[in-house]
Amino acid sequence: MDLRNKRILVTGGGGFLGRHVVAELRHVGCTSLFAPRRAEYDLTDADAVRRVLDWSRPEVVIHLAAVVGGIGANRKYPGTFLYDNLMMGVQLIDACRRRGLAKFVCAGTICAYPKFTPVPFKEEDLWNGYPEETNAPYGLAKKMLLAQLQAYRQEFDFPGTYVLPVNLYGPWDNFDLQSSHVIPALIRKCVDAQAQGLPEVPVWGTGQATREFLYVADAARGIRLAAERLETPDPVNLGSGHEISIRDLAQMIADHVGYRGALKFDPTQPDGQPRRCLDTSRAKAVIGFEATTTLTRGLADTIAWYRAQLSAPTRIAA
Repeated sequence: MDLRNKRILVTGGGGFLGRHVVAELRHVGCTSLFAPRRAEYDLTDADAVRRVLDWSRPEVVIHLAAVVGGIGANRKYPGTFLYDNLMMGVQLIDACRRRGLAKFVCAGTICAYPKFTPVPFKEEDLWNGYPEETNAPYGLAKKMLLAQLQAYRQEFDFPGTYVLPVNLYGPWDNFDLQSSHVIPALIRKCVDAQAQGLPEVPVWGTGQATREFLYVADAARGIRLAAERLETPDPVNLGSGHEISIRDLAQMIADHVGYRGALKFDPTQPDGQPRRCLDTSRAKAVIGFEATTTLTRGLADTIAWYRAQLSAPTRIAA
């Protein structure tokens, strides 16, 4: 599908991933882009869903709007994470089905995979168990959207597709320690500790859990490729294929920042899912996607961006 002449609605287009997807679409020549904010159209409200579709009249919808956070936020707001993510997606998909679209792309979450999924995670294992408990409500809400898209394709021939990005990081990430994910949290902690001369940085968990990370600009390219090329309702992993322990990640970030103090792991805090690493062969075969940004390069760029925001006249939210 040639996206350049399509009217494209990007929900969550002002968020971390969304702003990169909008930039990617503009880079390839898309001009009819609509990226409203939640303050304008709260997608948990059915009337707002109808109004945003009346306003944008999209031919393609890329659904990225989500309520997200790290382990702490998931533990504190499980009901909010389940309800908001489920209602946004369910109502939007149904309203789009009634209007007719050329393509609907939904971004799922790696949290939807079972807690003890064999590594590397294959898409066919998605339903083989319950997600890790600390983020299960969020993961299940997003997984239900996959079920809805597949059911709607079967009954209504709705052109819905579903991608599963692994943990993302990069410029414009959330650096609020109350709700951030692991990479921005560790970057902020190390930068602050270095500036204040602190002897140690606290790190949640044992450090033994592993994660895979995808630079956000790579993820944006993968989502654009899905909008152009993905025709199956089957889920597609988007990842880098590189697994790293939280202990090694924390040390890598400290080294990039130049922080020389101790990393103090706290085993009383949860590790989350024991391991995360994706099989990305389907993405390569079906949409021609491969990650190109190494973790070393991506971390350096993200740390440089964060430090630039700290010295900017209008600082990023703390």
